[in-house]
Amino acid sequence: MELVSFLLPLLGALWWPFARIMAMMVTAPVLGEGAVPMPVKALLSVVLAFLMLPITKGGAMPDPFSLAGVVAMFEQAIIGGVIGLALQFAMAVITMLGFLASSQIGFSMAQMNDPVNGAVSDVVSSLMSLVAMLVFFAIDGHLILMTVLGQSFKAWPVGAGYGPMLLETVALNLGWVFAAAILLALPIVFSTMVVQIGFGFLNRVAPSLNLFSLGFSLVTIFGLLMLVQLVRFIPDHYVAMTNQVLEMLTQQMRMSHVR
Repeated sequence: MELVSFLLPLLGALWWPFARIMAMMVTAPVLGEGAVPMPVKALLSVVLAFLMLPITKGGAMPDPFSLAGVVAMFEQAIIGGVIGLALQFAMAVITMLGFLASSQIGFSMAQMNDPVNGAVSDVVSSLMSLVAMLVFFAIDGHLILMTVLGQSFKAWPVGAGYGPMLLETVALNLGWVFAAAILLALPIVFSTMVVQIGFGFLNRVAPSLNLFSLGFSLVTIFGLLMLVQLVRFIPDHYVAMTNQVLEMLTQQMRMSHVR
């Protein structure tokens, strides 16, 4: 009975951070990919929930088997999921850049099975995703995730709600993902468009040439040359976009402290 009386409060204290961390693990960049098995995510969530007990304990923990406990569980899942999705924005920009580049240079015709995302994607998008993953670990992105998670328990304690402004801010900031991807892919799109316009004029001069096969090869070459020049700047852009997301989350945490 003494063991049970000791374990029950411990399990109750672990459950709330586990719900938030598990939701973040599912939606976070790299760690939330399909290549990471779900048991590994659950084990990491349990370990992190135990390590964050000094931050999470001391608050008014609701009964897990009550209606307030169920509502609090959904609140923790929403907070963790939104934090993971916000940090996923920078990764989504790089992936979208790969799709835009591959569609312009003709690589979208040759698709391959992507074991990371569990879907069909092209070669350029897979390469861009690998580059983004390397930059993620190079800038200690996994440690940044843990730092943001620890600060979230201070900004939004268990049972205190999460504030609707968090969801609204993250949703409204989704637009810059598309804008950033288009701006990064603009050199490739413009260069391939210029080549195709030139072949259009050449087709009027020499209609007998098979410009479809020749133009496809030259567009691919020009697109790859522009992609080689563009890849060098991807790490800097990824770091800048990650800093923008972190600034957005930090601002929301400060506003919750003010309230």
